[in-house]
Amino acid sequence: MSEPVEGLVQEQHGAVLLLRLNRPEARNALTGAVINGIGAAIAAAEADPGTRAIVITGTGDRAFCAGMDLRAFAGGETIGLDSGDGAVYKRFSQGRIDIPVIGAANGTAIGGGLELLLGCDIIVASSAAKFGLPEVKRGLFPAGGGTTLGTRIPRAAAMELALTGDTITAQRGYELGLINAVVEPEEVQTAALAFAQRIAANAPLGLSAVKELVRLAQTDPGQADERLAHWQSVVFTSDDAKEGAAAFIDRREPVWQGR
Repeated sequence: MSEPVEGLVQEQHGAVLLLRLNRPEARNALTGAVINGIGAAIAAAEADPGTRAIVITGTGDRAFCAGMDLRAFAGGETIGLDSGDGAVYKRFSQGRIDIPVIGAANGTAIGGGLELLLGCDIIVASSAAKFGLPEVKRGLFPAGGGTTLGTRIPRAAAMELALTGDTITAQRGYELGLINAVVEPEEVQTAALAFAQRIAANAPLGLSAVKELVRLAQTDPGQADERLAHWQSVVFTSDDAKEGAAAFIDRREPVWQGR
């Protein structure tokens, strides 16, 4: 596990790492320290064969994350995403980490909070949560991944959110395909951990292949074809592929090695 960071709580639940934004007084807004802490925790999880899924949630029931801490920004704080832990966070926000990530939106997610969720593969949301990209109302634009929203929901809906800066409900997010499950506020973390544990029970190499290829099929179909050939040669000849077949024949649970 990476070093503790103020504003970020880490808990290990078997093969699942839970990261909890812990700045409820600031609606769990992101600072440079928190972003670097998330990056460090993800890097440590990628290096740990015992961690096979990550859940990201927030403290409290008012906000998952209110985005960038504008007070820190106005005070001159800069966030470096080109090296170190910041670069890992950037890679996560682009969907380019190996481990599946489940976003557990315990409350409203706007701006960088919604962008954080867009880095996740599955999103579970509180029925009371709202989602939006208000940057244009602040003289900015959603530069942390928000402009990719159209790869997750219909382009017209993505344009509406990004151009108006307005919010939508969790139910509307579910209808658009942004959110996988809407549950009662008190059930968000439990539901997200259940998703993560179901995923973590599967073969690590297969998960990495699926995660990369499904995203590339939307964003870069040509590269998806190239990477499909790569992953076929890696996964279908792996020890885990042999173990999966053997476990099926023996009617037992497989023991994955990630190789």
